Amino acid sequence: MKKGQIVEGIVEKIEFPNKGKVYVPEEEQYVIVKNTVPGQKVKCSVNKMRKGKAEGRLLEVTEKSSLEKDSLCPHFGQCGGCTYQNLPYEQQLKLKEQQVHEMLEKAADHEFQWDGILPSPVEEAYRNKMEFSFGDEYKDGPLALGMHKRGSFHDIVNVGECRIVDEDFRQILSATLEFAKETGLPYYHRMRHIGFFRHLLVRKAVKTGEILVDLVTTTQNQADLESWANRLVELEKQGCLKGKIAGILHTSNDSLADVVKDEGTEILYGQDYFYEILLGLKFKITPFSFFQTNSLGAEVLYEAARNYVGETKDKVIFDLYSGTGTIAQILAPVAKKVVGVEIVEEAVRAARENAALNGLDNCSFWAGDVLKVIDELGEVPDLIVLDPPRDGVHPKALEKIIGFGVERIVYIACKPTSVARDLEMLQGRGYQMERAVCIDLFPGTYHVETCVLLGRKKPAEKQM
Repeated sequence: MKKGQIVEGIVEKIEFPNKGKVYVPEEEQYVIVKNTVPGQKVKCSVNKMRKGKAEGRLLEVTEKSSLEKDSLCPHFGQCGGCTYQNLPYEQQLKLKEQQVHEMLEKAADHEFQWDGILPSPVEEAYRNKMEFSFGDEYKDGPLALGMHKRGSFHDIVNVGECRIVDEDFRQILSATLEFAKETGLPYYHRMRHIGFFRHLLVRKAVKTGEILVDLVTTTQNQADLESWANRLVELEKQGCLKGKIAGILHTSNDSLADVVKDEGTEILYGQDYFYEILLGLKFKITPFSFFQTNSLGAEVLYEAARNYVGETKDKVIFDLYSGTGTIAQILAPVAKKVVGVEIVEEAVRAARENAALNGLDNCSFWAGDVLKVIDELGEVPDLIVLDPPRDGVHPKALEKIIGFGVERIVYIACKPTSVARDLEMLQGRGYQMERAVCIDLFPGTYHVETCVLLGRKKPAEKQM
């Protein structure tokens, strides 16, 4: 097999994340192809050859898998947001569970209790946050507002019928695109660094129904954004929205990076926050607050984590990488004290506000890098909860965390490969994985949360 070769084969297996193992009989070799499902016959172009291993780009599905169904989303296959919408939900869960279980079994040095996968309470319209991008449908084509086209950094797919958000998102998306077209102003070109419209951020609380909308632009042009805000308010007045608009904002962003960055936000209507409720606790959320994107799924995740944490009476808990303090506050009512550490200062401010909102006076939150801050906390925890970013825990920080010598660590990973990697150091320093479970917060995609309980090895086990 060589680079540029067109080959065809059957997808025999999927490995995390989204890596289809395609067997090519003519070559008696496998090629890794993304965006496939088991049982498909696919044609692909080999684009990488490394140490005898081949990677390919999907060209065509020549035969469907027996597992497949027709996706209800008309954008599926074009939009890069979802991968498994062509599988029944039961199959999606089975596929994710198999991937993570196999990965953790390979990483574990000890038998552990596998608790399977917990489904999302809802399969569609589960997202409470979306960042839509402005661009063109194709080079020099009409203005688009939606998600990046699969495999493309530039082209944007209009996703006016997206299934992972509810009708309110779709209405706001459509009205905003119409407004942008009417202005005649260009979108921001990522390569040329010129243009005006960049992103549309929409957040909606499941429990309260409150909606926050933020239009992100450069400062290179001006537009009558008040009229845009009025257009969205009219949608609500006319009964086109099921939820209630809490605020409409405009954020300036002249950063070269293709990310939503706050370089100044003005309120066009209402306020710059709204409230969501999880497990009976109230949380104030701002445009850029970290919050799990599936509110109902987050409740399942935090219940699982709380179950793994176990007995907390009279115990001091460290919630490291605490975000807006969601886990800390869920544990606080049944603990002596919870200390949260988070590097994003805005999230820490939100965590403190939320703790006060919920009447919790046994929570404290520190802003800074976990690697540095844990040396300044001045106390030793009884147990630790880790919920790090996608890349996992920095090795030096993990060394310090292990150094506390707590009996239990609960590790929540949005990227299971990170916890599988960190297990090597944890196991080498006296911990073993006791239980593990997956929680599906992202139906239709290959993403999955993983929660792992680690306990200190007993003296007899250390000698084995």
